[in-house]
Amino acid sequence: MPQESSSNSLLEFETLESNVRSYSRSFPVVFRKAAGAILEDENGCEFIDFLSGASALNYGHNDPHIRNAAVEYLQSNRIVHALDMATSAKREFIKNFDHIILRPRGLAYKFQFTGPTGANAVEAALKLARKATGRHNVISFTNGYHGGSLGALAVTGNRYFRNAAGLTPAGAVFMPYDGYWGADNDTSDYLDKVLADSSSGVDLPAAIILETVQGEGGINPASTDWLQSLERLCRKNDVLLIVDDIQAGCGRTGEFFSFESAGISPDIVLLSKSLSGYGLPLSLLLLKSELDVWQPGEHTGTFRGNNLALVTASAALQKYWTNENLSKGVIETGRQLMERLREVAQSNQRSELAVRGRGMMLGLDCRTGKLAEKIVRQAFEQGLVVERCGAEDQVIKLLPPLTIDSQTAQRGLDILEKSVRVRV
Repeated sequence: MPQESSSNSLLEFETLESNVRSYSRSFPVVFRKAAGAILEDENGCEFIDFLSGASALNYGHNDPHIRNAAVEYLQSNRIVHALDMATSAKREFIKNFDHIILRPRGLAYKFQFTGPTGANAVEAALKLARKATGRHNVISFTNGYHGGSLGALAVTGNRYFRNAAGLTPAGAVFMPYDGYWGADNDTSDYLDKVLADSSSGVDLPAAIILETVQGEGGINPASTDWLQSLERLCRKNDVLLIVDDIQAGCGRTGEFFSFESAGISPDIVLLSKSLSGYGLPLSLLLLKSELDVWQPGEHTGTFRGNNLALVTASAALQKYWTNENLSKGVIETGRQLMERLREVAQSNQRSELAVRGRGMMLGLDCRTGKLAEKIVRQAFEQGLVVERCGAEDQVIKLLPPLTIDSQTAQRGLDILEKSVRVRV
């Protein structure tokens, strides 16, 4: 990478932007352009993107079909901001999502458009679950991550994020996620015992909230058996099941919803990140009709239902989800990536590297955050953008665009492999 020039200076960011910034510290250049899986900085240096906006760019940067839909909409003087008023863009999205995604999967949900972020969707889901059941407690899981606002932090496990709240998050009890006690222990049995025992100290919850593949928690995929056991527990105890599909959804695991392969039917599903298809803010609650107990205006937000994002979301659905080509591609590319990562891990046995994940949501566990940081820094210097996750940031998280071509994907893995060899 060439020396930073004035055109790629971070001075303004370092002196004027808050210390809370994070990604600009990990990737210290000024980006200006992007297409597909390639980022370009102000010096014209290119980087392969295995971050994809933390899975907000599943279809890559500036997909031409989706971009054209946005440009056409803007040039036609159509409405962009409308609170939650009825618009043609919203109607088209609802129709497309229902016909393309829900009905073919035998799913029936009502739509609630929340504020623009995933955390907004989490907050709405927790409020609704408590309102619908009359209970206050929510069960979440070790290593779960659901956002940085107060309600979402209460169901987020990592104390680094929780400590930033300035007060003790309340209203949630944490249970061990699948595999937390090792592969031979089914943690759903413990949850079953706790819920059945009136002296366990755990109040019967309004809901259980979970990610089927934990993202920020370290790329931890739950097994089908465990997910099905949780659903049975929810039905037996009249507890709502909330699936946070904000990072793992929209095709990241192969199917549109990450829970499809488990055959479960959540009461509430949370979507954001790649829902808009273009990186525009858009969040959505899918809820079973009997749970729609809101009174008008009980949950609001000035920027709910971003009409431009609804247009790009419809374009993404029409391009990528009217056939199985993308899903099949994600499964095959994910298989190739997993195979290659395992080769990388096995060639460095002294470091005890481990690989896990589903679809194109993969993790290389380096065991220590220090080693993972060195590898990620070396990879960036060689032209690969990839981030870390896990309780100690010890897992390198691979989230390449679902549309990445095989050659670019392999180039990215070449860089990662070389970086592992240098730093291990």
